[in-house]
Amino acid sequence: MKTPVNMQETIGKTVGRRTAIRDPFAYATDLQKTAGELLKLNGRGLCPKGVFKFATHEEADEWMTRMLARPAAKKN
Repeated sequence: MKTPVNMQETIGKTVGRRTAIRDPFAYATDLQKTAGELLKLNGRGLCPKGVFKFATHEEADEWMTRMLARPAAKKN
């Protein structure tokens, strides 16, 4: 079986570089805190729960934008 990559070939040009997250645990913790604050602020989560069907990706993107931009629910 042949290998799909020529291991002797040298890389001629690097187009971009990935930057590693300095502390992945701290990053994840901050992200979780932000999500928790959004839930407290909004009171209902970012989008309604359920299964939704859309004819196109554009329609789904438009719906998601409307759901994220809607005003916060009033608490009784």
